[in-house]
Amino acid sequence: MTNLPERAGRPATPEMRASDADRERIAGVLRDAAGEGRLTLEELDERLDAVYAAKTYAELEPITRDLPAAGAAPPAPAPSSGTDFRPVPGAPSWRGGIGIMSGFRRSGVWNVPRRFRAFAFWGGGKIDLREARFDEAEATISALAIMGGVEIIVPDDLTVHVKGLGIMGGFDQRASGTGAPGSPVVVIRGFAFWGGVNVKRRARKHDKKLRKELKRREAEAEAEGPDA
Repeated sequence: MTNLPERAGRPATPEMRASDADRERIAGVLRDAAGEGRLTLEELDERLDAVYAAKTYAELEPITRDLPAAGAAPPAPAPSSGTDFRPVPGAPSWRGGIGIMSGFRRSGVWNVPRRFRAFAFWGGGKIDLREARFDEAEATISALAIMGGVEIIVPDDLTVHVKGLGIMGGFDQRASGTGAPGSPVVVIRGFAFWGGVNVKRRARKHDKKLRKELKRREAEAEAEGPDA
């Protein structure tokens, strides 16, 4: 393997452990290749599974060997995920949401403040961060649900830490995990009593469009037949 990045002052070797940033860079190469029609949806899913299961550079190297601009080693880590998280001038910026026997929704392009508070009592609220921008590198969402529910949707490239507590209710922590290098950190705290705070990871809208386009191309290829 050649052109490996240096780690701890010495050149990396094929048996050296890969980092989360290395895996994210390879995943980005695969998604770009799928968007160009070089990989089918099934191939993309298979290779992404292999990327996130890889532990060393030697395991990552073959995954992009047949793709353009794919070297024998993972690309060097970049300072950001490629998504623009900077605040948008003029976009709405809410500091909280209240649903008392009613509901609230925070979605679309909006600027997330350093602290956001959500309260639901016999009601509900939805906080969608898939198109959100961030005032600072870290945002804290405090959610209180009493006989009500709060749903929080986060994209895959955000780093999320869920630290809430549920009593006779639920505070879902399965969405906790590391995002892309340079992405904002979202800390979700709070309390649920006879209610729930549900945190979900969902693909961004442009990722969904990519999958739809890949499926369309596959359907066209199947309709044309092998002799087309």
